Amino acid sequence: MLVIGSRGSQLALWQANYTKDRLEARGVETRIEIIHTKGDKVLDVPLSKVGGKGLFTKEIEEALLDRRIDLAVHSLKDLPTELPAGLMIAAIPQRAEPLDAIIGGKLRELKFGAVVGTSSLRRVAQLKRIRPDLDLQSIRGNVDTRINKVEKGHYDAIVLAAAGLRRLGWGDIISETFRADIMLPAVGQGALAIETLTSGAGFEACRPLDDPWTHFAITAERAMLAELGGGCQVPIGAYATLENTELFLTGGVFSPDGSVMIRYTATGDCTRAAELGRNVAKVLLQRGAGSILESVYE
Repeated sequence: MLVIGSRGSQLALWQANYTKDRLEARGVETRIEIIHTKGDKVLDVPLSKVGGKGLFTKEIEEALLDRRIDLAVHSLKDLPTELPAGLMIAAIPQRAEPLDAIIGGKLRELKFGAVVGTSSLRRVAQLKRIRPDLDLQSIRGNVDTRINKVEKGHYDAIVLAAAGLRRLGWGDIISETFRADIMLPAVGQGALAIETLTSGAGFEACRPLDDPWTHFAITAERAMLAELGGGCQVPIGAYATLENTELFLTGGVFSPDGSVMIRYTATGDCTRAAELGRNVAKVLLQRGAGSILESVYE
């Protein structure tokens, strides 16, 4: 029996059970083991103040390396671009909707000075460009906890990933989904990463779950992020799409106050996805992204 490592949130368990069902449909017996991460223990602290790569993955990866679990299921946007030695992404299943969504009302229809919650510097920076009047406040916790805070009037609206809402059956409460040209999503948003040892039963069982077309897009986005030297908590966005075998990648870096936005789009063959990602990052750096990122890390 293979052991699946997962965080204990409602969304994380949905993702783990989705993977479990896929594996068991192929005749692989599995069970889920919940592992608490540092990110789960500081839910009342803004992500920008917690810092550190692997906030939601480090303890799970340690369990993999200790062979206490055989595979781990992550929200791919939480997974650092550099994995510990001995681990790899064995599979990236087909991506769900990668875009951001708002609950509580359409963005342009919110009252002047409305209180909007988000835990992401990337979202804050882009929201400030569209609605500089908004009172943007940090909000963390499980998806249902955040929704409850809107229902109780603590926030007028919240912005979060559309994929998580739809996976948990809350797609009907989405007020608006933002096009990528309005709000560039996080690297890997909407995708799952199944992480395993570089060989062994977990790796062999999970490889067939990989969707190659999604893998090409995610490879380009993560290569861009790695070249920029950024993690999941910095104001960087990316969105890769495929048309036949042509890969289109848009990358963006935003100043936290929303005053500066550097975006660039390039295309390339899908079999050279990592090269495309690095090239987009290099152009962003040439246009001044480095100084923005340095100011965030200070």
